[in-house]
This record gives sequence, structure tokens and C-alpha cells, in this order.
Amino acid sequence: MLQFLVVIPALLLAGLAVAWPRAGLVLWVLALATGPDNWLSGITGDPETTAGLLKAYGLAVLAGAALRGGLKADRWNPAFAFLFMFCTGLLHGLHPGLSLQASVRSLVGSAAPFLFGFVHQPEKFRRTAIIALIWAPVFAVGGAAVLALSGLDQFYVLEQGALRLGGNGQPPFLGGFALIGLYAAVLELADQPRLGMAAMAGVNFIIILLTGARSPLAMAVMMMLALLLLQKRLMALAAAGALASLALLGSGLLGFLRAVDLTQLGEATDLSHRTLVWPFFVQAMQQSPWLGWGVGAGKVILPITSQLSAMLGTNAAHDEYLRIGSEGGFVGLFLLILLLALWVTRGSRPLPRGQAWLMRLTFLAFAIQSITDNTLIASTGSAFFLWASVIFADAENRSKRAACSPAAPPWPCPSPSPPQTPPWPKPRLPSPSS
Repeated sequence: MLQFLVVIPALLLAGLAVAWPRAGLVLWVLALATGPDNWLSGITGDPETTAGLLKAYGLAVLAGAALRGGLKADRWNPAFAFLFMFCTGLLHGLHPGLSLQASVRSLVGSAAPFLFGFVHQPEKFRRTAIIALIWAPVFAVGGAAVLALSGLDQFYVLEQGALRLGGNGQPPFLGGFALIGLYAAVLELADQPRLGMAAMAGVNFIIILLTGARSPLAMAVMMMLALLLLQKRLMALAAAGALASLALLGSGLLGFLRAVDLTQLGEATDLSHRTLVWPFFVQAMQQSPWLGWGVGAGKVILPITSQLSAMLGTNAAHDEYLRIGSEGGFVGLFLLILLLALWVTRGSRPLPRGQAWLMRLTFLAFAIQSITDNTLIASTGSAFFLWASVIFADAENRSKRAACSPAAPPWPCPSPSPPQTPPWPKPRLPSPSS
């Protein structure tokens, strides 16, 4: 009976995503931001199944968008790197704990966030995606507040006496989604400064600060300073410096914030036991350094049933370079990094210079964050690369419109040729008086 109650709504939602992809897109983004690993796992019974269902729904939205807009080529799409690693894994041999079926599922899940790059996205679809990503963290906080008031969940947790917004292990995910919302708002502000968009950037920054997620906080500060430098807002930079100084002086009053609390304890650079997990992935890379152990091997290198995994509550690497290196070896890791670099370079080229610089800086921030976080396999990865594909599609569309505008050079959209004078004399018509 429970499965029946789950399957029917799932089919209806999938039909909605295919028939009305914009509505499905909003539902998907908001669902991702609410941390479904917590509330949806109560129905599915398994966080991995939850992640699979969410990516499957994203594919339904993708199918709806493809039916509306059609497909396009995307030669530098990073999804090709995962296909390559899957094939080399089959040739080399999969990890002893990894089945072919599990590797296929991981291939689909790893490539899915990038597949929106192969779809023509109408302007309304692109604007809907950007607005949904900016507002999703606020929606997640509101949903958490409702659940907390109803007694079904926690609104915040206390860690070493410091507050972390989001309950039951959700603060890192909420901070990650707020960071994506801030990225989107910053790029919008670089295009056209607006008070409402600046307010949303500030709201997402406050959410990141309250979650206590250190990597997203550092990346958020870097992006906001970069925007102020780009726009030459010297007074705003001075005000930011003054606020930072006041926060430093009053750090005793801000001890309820995790970032301040960890700094006072001398644990701001603590890696939260990640160094206990990394040796397992390093050993796997040493055993197969060039081609790795196949897509999906990162889920079985440290068994979920192990004592260490039970103690930490996860068997994920929390370092995407080690995870991809163990799955695809140095060849697969280098190919993925190369395709990501080419993808962002090509995709951001049509943007105005300032926005292109910020977009590339965003990918650099993503690369830095990947050293200590699960940026590719977490649900935040689906949101981040959806946003990137939307920005690239918008830039491409703007470039085509500019090329076809009257002020542009005639090729490849030639203007009509001026009328040519015929080589023979024009016959004179007789006058009415003659």
C-alpha cells in the first residue's frame, strides 16, 4: 500500500515535468534544496535511493525541456569524461565490491547534472531556473521552520555550543545551496545592479553564515569581494572591511556562530575527520593509478558497513580529486578537469567581460571547494551545473542575437543587398499631354 501511495504521485510528478518543464524545474530545485536525504529517506528507506529518485526527476525535467526546445551539440561537456571512465573501467576491470549494474547507475547519476548542456533552453526556462535557484535556500529555511513548529524536525543543531541552521545533518547541504543562490545573484548583479537582487545575495550570505559551513562561507566572501572590485565599489569595500573589524572586536558576542566558535577554539582549519577516510582512496589509486576502478567505485572503497563509516556517518571521500582519481585514475581525472576548463571557457566567452571573469572565478571556487567537499556527487552538484548550463545557454543566445542585429557585421546574418541599377536605360513613359 505504501509503495502504491509513492508510485502514483511519482508518476504524476514525472508527467508534470515532461508536460510543463518549467513547473517541474521549480519543484525539482526546491526539492533538492530542502535536503531530501532526510525527509524523503523516511519513505524510500535509503539515502542512495533518495538521491537516485531526485536525479531521475531531473531527467524527467530534462526530457520535457528537450521535447520543447530540441537538442544541441556540446562537444566539451564534462559528461563525456564519465562515459570514458566507465568504458576504461570495463576494460581494466571493476572494483571487486562494484557490480556492473551499480556502475551503470553511477554513470547515469554522475553524467546527469551536465546533460542540460545538450538541450536548447528557451528564455523563460532559463529565467525560471535562475530565480528558483536564488530563492530555493529561503524556501528550504521556511520549510524547516514549518517542520520544526510541527515537531517533525529540528530547525537548528548545536555543535560544540555553536548554532548551525538546519537540523539532522542538513547544515552543509543548506550552506551549499545558499552558495549557489549567491553565485546566481552575484552574476545577475554584475549584469545589472538591482536592490532586490542585492538583498537576495545578502540573504543567501546570511544563511551560509548561520549554517556554519566553512568552505561555502570562504567562497561566498571571495565572490562578493570580487563583485565589489569589478564594479569599483570602493566605499562598499571599505564598509566591508569596517564590518569585519567590528566582528573581530566583538567576536566574544558572536560565539554562537560556528565559524567564530571554531576560530576561538583553534579548530577553524580542522578537517572534521576527513583525514581518516582519505588513506583508503589513496591506496585505491596506488593499486590502479592510471585507469582507476570504474565509475561508482568511490561508493565501495570504504564499505558502508565498516566501523569507520558507522562512526563518521558516511563513507564518502569528501575530496572529489581522490574519488575521481580512484574511479578513473589519473587519465580520467585529468580528462574531467580538462573538459570542465574547456566547458567554462567556451561557455563564458560570449558573456560580457566582467561576467565572464566572475563565471570563471566561480568554477575556480568550485575546484577549491572540491578538495574538502562532495561537490560532484551531492545534490548541490545537480543545482550548480544546472545553473552553469543555463548561464552558458543564455550567453550563447545573446551572442546569436547580437550577431543578427542590424549593427552587427553582415555575416553570418547578411542584410538585404541594395537594389542594383539595371545595365540598360529605363524606358520613358509618354506624358499625358502627348
